[in-house]
Amino acid sequence: MADLNALVDQLSELTVLEAAELSKLLEEKWGVSAAAAVAVAGPAAGGAGAAPAAEEQTEFDVILTGDGGKKINVIKEVRAITSLGLTEAKTLVESAPKAVKEGVSKDEAAKIKAQLEAAGATVEIK
Repeated sequence: MADLNALVDQLSELTVLEAAELSKLLEEKWGVSAAAAVAVAGPAAGGAGAAPAAEEQTEFDVILTGDGGKKINVIKEVRAITSLGLTEAKTLVESAPKAVKEGVSKDEAAKIKAQLEAAGATVEIK
């Protein structure tokens, strides 16, 4: 059995983007979504119900494709959306194209896109 306290300490050191990537990898490996994992007590019960949801797109990724020459405004907006620190937000903006949010609803993706575009960024939703 793994040392659970050490595992908790390691997970606590992850950035928001790393935690999101970890969540996505676990969802793919176990065949469930994070919402289904909370609703169902274990990963074995969620395997069969996840297949139909994968057929129609219900989760969208908001991709920052450029800062539009207004880097500072875009960094401020990224910080507000993601709760990242200044350094992480700056790195995300400078490494465009890069996902700002992954696995969000269509409405939330549209709202985030509008916020970023208002700040001067170019954004696409996948």
